Amino acid sequence: MIDFKTCTEKELWEYVAVHLKKRGIDTVLVGGAVVSIYSNGAYQSGDLDFVKTSMFVEMLDESMKEIGFVRHGRHFAHPKCKHLFIEFPGGPPLGIGEDNKIVPKEVDVNGTVIKILSPTDCIKDRLASYIYFKHADSLDQAVLVAKNQPFNSQSVKKWCKNEGAEWAFLDFLNYLKRDKK
Repeated sequence: MIDFKTCTEKELWEYVAVHLKKRGIDTVLVGGAVVSIYSNGAYQSGDLDFVKTSMFVEMLDESMKEIGFVRHGRHFAHPKCKHLFIEFPGGPPLGIGEDNKIVPKEVDVNGTVIKILSPTDCIKDRLASYIYFKHADSLDQAVLVAKNQPFNSQSVKKWCKNEGAEWAFLDFLNYLKRDKK
């Protein structure tokens, strides 16, 4: 069982994703919570964004209610979990910028496979926020993941080029080099 008062993003993700998967609802964790997980808590997001991988998901509200979450507009909150909430933005398909051929990382939690963006795709996701919404903190988050996880630099470079934002990859490399000093 999970302690809702003190749980981390990783603990809440695993708990909710496993529950939903057992109810036939397949999801992928995206966004800032992925940064939190890949940075071992150095970054705190405050929310968990789950992208549903099926177009027709019935019983989402009921499934969330089974574990104590109540919908408040577009968010789901648990009365004992004051520091984190859950959202289900967009999807399917799962995409980052113009790329909608994302293959999430699969994680086995006690025999149930749940999904999360890979470190490489997490970096791309954060860079997409930097490119399209000019969020400088997203660049910092991409660097934080790169410092803590192995990733495919060439894949990130190619993605930035395909997005017409080679400059963002250069910014990313410069910040990464600066932070390694």
